[in-house]
Amino acid sequence: MFGGGGGFDPRKMEQMMQQMGIDMDELDAEEVVIKTADAEYVFDAPEVTKMDARGQATYTVVGEPEERERGAGGDASAIEAGDGTADEDDGIPDADVEMVQTRTGASEAAAREALEENDGDLAAAVAQLE
Repeated sequence: MFGGGGGFDPRKMEQMMQQMGIDMDELDAEEVVIKTADAEYVFDAPEVTKMDARGQATYTVVGEPEERERGAGGDASAIEAGDGTADEDDGIPDADVEMVQTRTGASEAAAREALEENDGDLAAAVAQLE
C-alpha cells in the first residue's frame, strides 16, 4: 500500500493524508504538562505534533517527562502566582483564579468567589459564571 520493500514513501503518505482532509503541523513547544489526580508529567522541550482531521485535533507528545507529585511545589501552571502557593486568605490558588477568569472573562473577585462557592472545583466555577 505504501510502496515496496517493506517501507513507505513519506511524500505518498502526506498526499494521502491531504486527500483525506488530515493536516499535520509540528509545534515549537517549550514545555508540556499533563496533570493527573496524583502527579504531573512535565515534558521539557518535547516534540509536539498536531494532527487535525476534520475539525478534531489530536496532539502527539514525544519526550521523556519528569514526574512530580501534585502539590509538591512544582506547579507549572502557577507561573504568575509566583511561588505557586494559594492565596493566604481563602486557600484558592491564584493560578486557578486566573484560569477561571480566562475561560469566563469574569473579574478576579467573581472568579475567586465562584471557586470558593464550589470548593475549588474549576469546572463548576466556570459553569457557574458562564
